[in-house]
Amino acid sequence: QVQLVESGGGLVQAGGSLRLSCAASGLTFSRYTMGWFRQAPGKEREFVATISWSGARTYNADSVKGRFTISRDNAKNTVYLQMNSLKPEDTAVYYCAASPLSFTVLEYDYNYWGQGTQVTVSS
Repeated sequence: QVQLVESGGGLVQAGGSLRLSCAASGLTFSRYTMGWFRQAPGKEREFVATISWSGARTYNADSVKGRFTISRDNAKNTVYLQMNSLKPEDTAVYYCAASPLSFTVLEYDYNYWGQGTQVTVSS
């Protein structure tokens, strides 16, 4: 059974930082593209960042470029999202997801999803 468990969310002031983690089990982690998505209240879920199987390739949404960094440790079956210079508009539930494709930013390509972790940025 595949499980993705996010952690690291919380309440932070604008300009602060958080590091999200997502621990995966039940799958061959190094053969999955990993992505982060988020959903703000009253809005649709949106893509944040993705990283390829080996970690050699990453891509961020324009809204987080220069502020967020995605990384992975295949030895630990874990993907991370380092979030710096946080803004109130970053407030959302953040989800990690896994796709068997080599690299994708499309939500429907992701087969497995975590339960999400809340990030709240106060102004």
